[in-house]
Amino acid sequence: MPREVRERQMLDAAVVGFARHGYQAASMDEIAEQAGVSKPLVYLYLKSKEDLFTACLRRERAALVEAVRGGTQERRVSAEQQLWKGLCAFFAHTAARPDGWAMLHRAATQGEPFADEVAGMRAEITELVRLLLSRAAEDAGCDSEFAEREVSGLAHAMVGAAESLAEWANAREGDAPSAKETAATLMNFCWTGLGRMTEGARWSPHR
Repeated sequence: MPREVRERQMLDAAVVGFARHGYQAASMDEIAEQAGVSKPLVYLYLKSKEDLFTACLRRERAALVEAVRGGTQERRVSAEQQLWKGLCAFFAHTAARPDGWAMLHRAATQGEPFADEVAGMRAEITELVRLLLSRAAEDAGCDSEFAEREVSGLAHAMVGAAESLAEWANAREGDAPSAKETAATLMNFCWTGLGRMTEGARWSPHR
């Protein structure tokens, strides 16, 4: 069997093991058994448990970022439609690969260097969202001060909300909403508010 096929089997098994048990509790014996290989072969290919975990993180990170970018690549549509398609792609991907998403989400609490991998993924997606929100603000005729003051924070808030919603949707099991339903929930929550802000409306606390 070609090395790349064997290695993919190991990574597939490891993602499931790490997602279900976490980094510390995941068993290399169980991962090897699920991959259909010997434990020494896992170590021969991927050196250590830390290297195996890092390889899984990087693979899942790259796949998720690629999915989101692919959803936003249609340049002939509005920023709103690009964002909608990107969110649909995000939720479709996290639903189709729940173990990969669970591993990424959990890795954020595992400390360096694992948290850095997730932070890098989040930064890539947040910057993509920020660019789309900036474009939407410009299309709405907002001044540059609005874009500079508000858009970066809104992008971070939207990405954080998307991550939380992905966890919520995947936990619903048999009652899980579709990717489009989850994306619509977030668009209703965020985009409607953004539209009001571009019109100059602001919430303020009651005094």
